[in-house]
Amino acid sequence: MTALRLYAHPFSSYSQKALIALYENAIPFDYRNLDEEQPRAELAALWPMGRFPVLVDGERTILEATCVIEYLQVHRPGPVKLIPEDPAAALEVRMLDRFFDNYVSTPQQKFVFDRLRAEGERDPYGVGEARKMLETAYAWLDAHMAGREWAAGTGFSLADCAAAPFLFYADWTHRIDPRYGNVRAYRERLLARPSFKRAVDEARPYRSYFPLGAPDRD
Repeated sequence: MTALRLYAHPFSSYSQKALIALYENAIPFDYRNLDEEQPRAELAALWPMGRFPVLVDGERTILEATCVIEYLQVHRPGPVKLIPEDPAAALEVRMLDRFFDNYVSTPQQKFVFDRLRAEGERDPYGVGEARKMLETAYAWLDAHMAGREWAAGTGFSLADCAAAPFLFYADWTHRIDPRYGNVRAYRERLLARPSFKRAVDEARPYRSYFPLGAPDRD
């Protein structure tokens, strides 16, 4: 069996999403850390978009964190099934994965990308809309998580792989209000999960990269 290579950065939320899946099932891989020049050059040759994570398995190149996790379940299965075999349950997991990608990560990253712009090129209206979207997402998720341990039923899944890094950074960006107690408790459970805790610890040396200023917590 060929060795897997993952092109990722420890501080990247989407990289962490894929890393959680690898760590959950103790899948061996070569971590091509994109903080280093050589892996960046390799990634540029593999994928002209330059986005990551990217997984390489022999002649196969798998793009995007969700697809990486789907690929691992098919080709490198382990004891933790991150996508249920039951089609209806799998559909819920995939739906919630899209929720965290589109309605938590996307608005959170709007704040970050806007801060990286020059002062005269910033988009306060767009940031305001992103703030509203995060508030709406927090409210919806708080109701959804009532009585739940994990996002899609009792088992840790692809949806939780998405939720962990996205809620982690979203709370740094636009604090989850105490009235959303279910969301705050869920975020704490995710932080205690060994696979995500490992990813968070690996990213600690890079906290100065956070353009909004990383808080002294978590």
